[in-house]
Amino acid sequence: MRRLAVLGLCWLGVCARAAELKPETIQAFDRYIRDTEARLDKRVQAGATFLWTDEAPNRARQVRAGHIVVENRSQGESTPVPGGLIHDWVGAVFVPRVTLGQVIARVQDYNHHKDFYKPEVLDSRLLSRNGNDFKIYLRLMKKKVITVVLNTEHDARYFPLDATRCYSRSYATRIAEVEHPGTPEERELPPGNDQGFLWRLNSYWRFEERDGGVYVECEAISLTRPVPAGLGWLIEPFIKNLPRESLANTLRETRAEFGK
Repeated sequence: MRRLAVLGLCWLGVCARAAELKPETIQAFDRYIRDTEARLDKRVQAGATFLWTDEAPNRARQVRAGHIVVENRSQGESTPVPGGLIHDWVGAVFVPRVTLGQVIARVQDYNHHKDFYKPEVLDSRLLSRNGNDFKIYLRLMKKKVITVVLNTEHDARYFPLDATRCYSRSYATRIAEVEHPGTPEERELPPGNDQGFLWRLNSYWRFEERDGGVYVECEAISLTRPVPAGLGWLIEPFIKNLPRESLANTLRETRAEFGK
């Protein structure tokens, strides 16, 4: 009980020190994304290696054997930028006995993401669609020592390359932290003037049908506040460990949907 009381007091202390998303933080994230997308653009050029899985024989063996492989692209667990941290994780999974069309149809079924990806996705809705362009609403729950609920909106675009390959890019266009979720006092904190647990989120997906199934890859890049001094034990697991776990869970649930 005493431990819970101390935890509550520390959490109140964090809430009292809300983080602010600063212009220099946004600029640093945007530079990182430009470099990332220049790198990813090379994957779809003629003769290039499309899948991250295929860049390392051991990685390809693990994925083909049914393992979910997730790795950090940063030098450390995250990349410090002025006023924030960038988290860059990439992962892959193999879904056997399915076609590319089946996987894409399931991933694009945004109205049911709340069923596919629970409990992290509390609610989901397709807001609009224009061909291969989608606007989506997701209500997310992030839980790691502490629990945070976020109302988010995303733009996603799919790029079919041929009969066996497709890739997509998804950008969070709005992320609002929810205070007192599920109560009469529920309200959104102003985006960028909140606790800073998720300020930006981009997802880059690749799909390839071969070997009797579909390889599914995702690189997820997020921006958060830095870890407050003296509260690393409380905040660091949420900020630094959760991005990896969320990506692994997303890939796991994507594959699991086809085993039901």
